[in-house]
Amino acid sequence: MSFVPPEITTVFATVLVITSFLTSALTAAMGLGGGVAMLAVLSLGLPVTSVLPVHGVVQMGSNSGRVIIQRRYLVAPLLLWFTLGSLAGITLGASVVVRIPDSLAKGALALFILWSVYRKKPSATAQRHGKAYFLLGGTISSFCTMLVGATGPLVAALLASTGLVKQPLVATHAACMVIQHGLKILVFGTLGFAYAEWGPLIAAMIASGVVGTWVGTRTLDNLPEAMFRLGFKIVMTVASLHMIWQAF
Repeated sequence: MSFVPPEITTVFATVLVITSFLTSALTAAMGLGGGVAMLAVLSLGLPVTSVLPVHGVVQMGSNSGRVIIQRRYLVAPLLLWFTLGSLAGITLGASVVVRIPDSLAKGALALFILWSVYRKKPSATAQRHGKAYFLLGGTISSFCTMLVGATGPLVAALLASTGLVKQPLVATHAACMVIQHGLKILVFGTLGFAYAEWGPLIAAMIASGVVGTWVGTRTLDNLPEAMFRLGFKIVMTVASLHMIWQAF
């Protein structure tokens, strides 16, 4: 089995491995942004039919590393309801993935993220969301991931509105993304995507992503909460503006 799939060059494969390290470090330090950046780079050199499946596997590997490294910060109770919602969202998304224009989906997602980041925040007591919130959030975000791939900013916006601080926010966000990407991988496999020929390259990208996660986690641990919040808002804004640019 060749390390480099026939659809891409050796140079681009090397770029992808390096990009996986950088984007994983960004996500571990800021909570998000790496998935959107990785999707953008993949789109430069991969066939359009390969972008979302490969992105899903790499991101699941990267986020799994984050969950393991930051496991003590996980807010586990909400994950059950998020998973149930994700099952519904993935099922719905798989049935309409070829019917909704990509530009419309990206534009709507970006506007929602910007609203979530810049809206007037509710009081601390109003930020305690129940089971229905995470059930609906899992459904909507998983539906969107089948259409645009990188919905990390959307999930981060849902979690940030609960008042989670930096480590619990980053760790729980990673677990949610593992759930979503895992389900998405199963769906694309069922639809016939040949993961085997991409196996060696994906393994190398996941390995470099784990190293990037370790580096980013060390940065997060030493980052003041106020600086994390500012960086989080900046990354969310840049990711949203990038989606809007792609939409138009």
